Amino acid sequence: MFDKILIANRGEIALRVIRACREMGIQSVAVHSTADADAMHVRMADEAICIGPPSSTESYLNVASIIAACEVTGAQAIHPGYGFLSENANFVQIVEDHDLTFIGPTAEHIRVMGDKITAKDTMKALGVPCVPGSAGGVPDLESALKIGEEFGYPVIIKATAGGGGKGMKVATSAEDMKSAFQTARAEGKSNFGNDEVYIEKYLTTPRHIEIQVFGDGKGNAVHLGERDCSLQRRHQKVFEEAPGPSITPEERANIGKICADAVANINYIGAGTIEFLYENGEFYFIEMNTRLQVEHPVTEAIFGVDLVREQIRVAAGLPMSFTQDDLQINGHAIEVRINAERLPNFSPCPGRISQYHAPGGLGVRMDSALYDGYSIPPFYDSLIGKLIVQGRDRPEALARLNRALGELIVDGVDTTIPLFHDLLAEEAIHTGDYNIHWLEKWLDARFGSI
Repeated sequence: MFDKILIANRGEIALRVIRACREMGIQSVAVHSTADADAMHVRMADEAICIGPPSSTESYLNVASIIAACEVTGAQAIHPGYGFLSENANFVQIVEDHDLTFIGPTAEHIRVMGDKITAKDTMKALGVPCVPGSAGGVPDLESALKIGEEFGYPVIIKATAGGGGKGMKVATSAEDMKSAFQTARAEGKSNFGNDEVYIEKYLTTPRHIEIQVFGDGKGNAVHLGERDCSLQRRHQKVFEEAPGPSITPEERANIGKICADAVANINYIGAGTIEFLYENGEFYFIEMNTRLQVEHPVTEAIFGVDLVREQIRVAAGLPMSFTQDDLQINGHAIEVRINAERLPNFSPCPGRISQYHAPGGLGVRMDSALYDGYSIPPFYDSLIGKLIVQGRDRPEALARLNRALGELIVDGVDTTIPLFHDLLAEEAIHTGDYNIHWLEKWLDARFGSI
């Protein structure tokens, strides 16, 4: 087992990893920019080292500084959290070249799954159901129009290297195709340095279902059920739950086994999430995230496992501490993402926290790096906390979420807390009758086009 782990991240996810290390008796090293000198993860770690100025490119994305921090502190492994360098195959290779351990999948697996076309081809070969679409990259508009005619409109054009909703455009007709195709390519080029795109059939009323998988890198893998992440704004998740309210036990067992078998066949190591669109009882693969997800706590809640602890164990060469038969669902869990954003435009709202009070009580978990007097810097993502609740069933979890939101106090900046109060007043939230387009339509109806 490792003696010391460096966490190449910040905020609540850095705290999450520090807590796992502490429970395992492992020393933790926090890295930080000058803007994060007073951050909670810096205070909580056993050691902290500054790696650069506020800009993430000069600090949290500065590979040389992170490797140097390992050498200075004697850290033997790096946990990347999510975001930043967590899915950067070149970084993983550099870590390994310096005789350090990357707590996550191999560079090759990250590289394969980071390219949407290669990932789709790989999954299709492993028996994972995929959305009908182009066989590979689409080189020009003429080819795009032929694909639109073949599969029928609407279709969605996606940047091969895309993510976070960038480089994705829907064409509802041949007339739409020209601008959608050009825009998707341009966004892919500007955001990811790659203008290659592919095309898929656009499903009109799907849910977003993702399967949590975990492998030991030696041909053994399990699935930990699904999460429903259908409540999204501009392809960004805001409300996640497990198990999915629309998924039957038979569907869960079937798609779960398919996913677990797929990652076992490629000797995948660590946590991963295979994401699907789900419509009319069918699953369609869209991408695989080769890292810990923001919403991993809802899975932890219903299965009673520590996914970060498990990541560390298998990275150290130990076997998984559970088998598929050990994994039994207990109740229902929901997570809402609390962002420092001003409604209704969801514009970032950095500033000083004048008062912070986390909710508590049975079945309530608050993952946050906030404290009274903390100043949220303007340089990073606006996520400032995740409120996770668990109940014996979905109605109890929703009631507990409502109660916990009423206890949560974040003063000094605008947040998305009011959004969740309003959503919990909607019948569709309680019945679970929504899809990936529901939230944006609700926001348009409530606030107009924003």
